[in-house]
Amino acid sequence: MRRKMKWRGFSFKVLQVAAITIVSLGTATTIATATEPCGDFGECKTLIEINATDGDIGFHFLMDGDDLLRAALRDPNGTKVFQDQAKGPLAEQKLTETFAESAEPLCWADPEADPDEEIVTLEEFLGRWTAGTYVFSGMGDEGEMSEGTTELTYDLPAAPADVDFDGSVISWAAGYDLGNCASYNDLSSLVPDVLPVHPEDVPVDAWEIVFEPDVDDGDPTGKLKYTIRVAGNVTPKEVTVPADYLASLPDDTPVKIEVGAIGGGDNAT
Repeated sequence: MRRKMKWRGFSFKVLQVAAITIVSLGTATTIATATEPCGDFGECKTLIEINATDGDIGFHFLMDGDDLLRAALRDPNGTKVFQDQAKGPLAEQKLTETFAESAEPLCWADPEADPDEEIVTLEEFLGRWTAGTYVFSGMGDEGEMSEGTTELTYDLPAAPADVDFDGSVISWAAGYDLGNCASYNDLSSLVPDVLPVHPEDVPVDAWEIVFEPDVDDGDPTGKLKYTIRVAGNVTPKEVTVPADYLASLPDDTPVKIEVGAIGGGDNAT
């Protein structure tokens, strides 16, 4: 959902970003991040990111190793889904952290989108990216091999609801669906054959709130971003944006507000 709001000279756009599902630790108060350590790597993770407002979906992964020439990722079926190789000056310098994101196609028939734009529904996307153990591997300059594993889950916490801003406080409520990607009834039809649990029932480990200027690329005001992460059981569900930060923004700056729920396996919606 998007809404335009006016407050003290600012134009605000409120976005309900669904959730960030991180490697699950099984509790509602623990913030999970990546598998750390990850075998021979410092850390690694795979995750699903869903933007519930825009209605798009993607696959992300991270691997952090030391002095690598090659890096690869295989899914639970043993299929190689990514491979990277350092060459030239980069081969001399070596690879360490590798982070990548897939394209993020629409997961719904957006009436404002290009008619030729690809649509990948949630069910189709999950059929493409199998839940289970993903294996990271790397090779150093002397042929030494590194390996580590992490889990991709289908535990997708629901998108937050009723996101609001009164000029100083951002508030929200727990949600029950994945916004434009999947309605409550759509999700119910996927449980338990596709989804192990309804997103409404996935515990939220943390909430991430982002308040940032919605300006053109290259505008230095765009770097003035305020981000905070709070525990999933915070009560009430609200955060206060620092007054000195708000005062630093030029008058009439358009701003967007994003709230994301985190829990269940590093997946983001």
